[in-house]
Amino acid sequence: MAKKSVNNNHKGSEDYSAEDITVMEGLEAVRKRPGMYIGTTGLEGVQHLIHEIVDNGVDEAMAGFASKITVILNKDKSVTVIDDGRGIPVDIHKKTGISAVETVMTTLHAGGKFGGKGYQVSGGLHGVGASVVNALSSWLKVEARRDKKVWNQSYIKGKPEGPLESRPQTDEDLKGTGTSVTWLPDQEIFPEIDYSYEAITTRFREMAYLNQGLNIQFISDYHESLWPHNQVAFKFEGGVQSFVRNLNKKRSSIHENIMYANEVIDDIVVETAIQYNESFIDNTLSFANCIRTADGGTHVTGFRSALTRVINDYGKKQGFFKEEIQSLSGEDVREGLMCVVSVKVKDPQFEGQTKGRLGNPEVKGAVEQIIGRRLSEFLHLLFLYS
Repeated sequence: MAKKSVNNNHKGSEDYSAEDITVMEGLEAVRKRPGMYIGTTGLEGVQHLIHEIVDNGVDEAMAGFASKITVILNKDKSVTVIDDGRGIPVDIHKKTGISAVETVMTTLHAGGKFGGKGYQVSGGLHGVGASVVNALSSWLKVEARRDKKVWNQSYIKGKPEGPLESRPQTDEDLKGTGTSVTWLPDQEIFPEIDYSYEAITTRFREMAYLNQGLNIQFISDYHESLWPHNQVAFKFEGGVQSFVRNLNKKRSSIHENIMYANEVIDDIVVETAIQYNESFIDNTLSFANCIRTADGGTHVTGFRSALTRVINDYGKKQGFFKEEIQSLSGEDVREGLMCVVSVKVKDPQFEGQTKGRLGNPEVKGAVEQIIGRRLSEFLHLLFLYS
């Protein structure tokens, strides 16, 4: 019997011991393998850092403690995010022995999202947002405003330059409580640092639609060539209904009224708006805890299941189908669909740090139940008064 050949080109040392095991402390792992945490070190990764910090401010808004988020792109490519929430806690953390601010900024899986007291609903499962941004920045400065004091700490490549310092809050400071974070992405990590004005404003517009009354202001000194159109503010009182109406404004809608649902089942908040247009394209935008789930997930599966079932049931009941047509496929019923599906879950199970897909199995049933009932009612009234 012929011996199997073995490629020795990549043969390791026979003296394999504990000394060969690399232990990376703190945020070293993030800097070593950034793609595991933000998906890519390309331009999308640079902008993902903004999303992580802004999402923290949105979490404060969803918890009822913030009403405004300001994002500034500075000329030197650094970014500043300011919110008027409660401000990151500054007291000493019992487990780490350092301030809560430093714990949040330097420790993976640390934050107010895990215990249930800080946030009932948040955009993150992993709790790594602020610390990852810190790790991937050449420098970062954080400011917490609370207890009539301003607390500051600076970092270099994820490591604190000194201890957290405080001073009395003066008239020259931002009023009230809140958190400000300014950082410069590290060119050792990101080969190119650039920002898409359109991509950023699109994201902020979505966040404002999903959080009625939240004011998101964006100022880009980096895009000064766009002046005076390099700053914009988003605030919508109509929620996802306004979102769908805006998405459909350049299309011919089939029905004027928007099917809208906003209900809670087993602590799962389901908000959906539907309006059909004369196109043949399915435009379903899905979100979980205000995070865009580009790859869908259980909330989208539940929605599509309910949509297909209800439209087929109603079509058969009203005699809309020809004899040779037993039922419409899912693709058929989604032609011309303009829809936003938004859920808020206490413990979201996102697939991957970039949170592209929701995995909570219980969400499917909640969405299917709510959409099934509300869509049936909507179709009944739509044709009753048409």
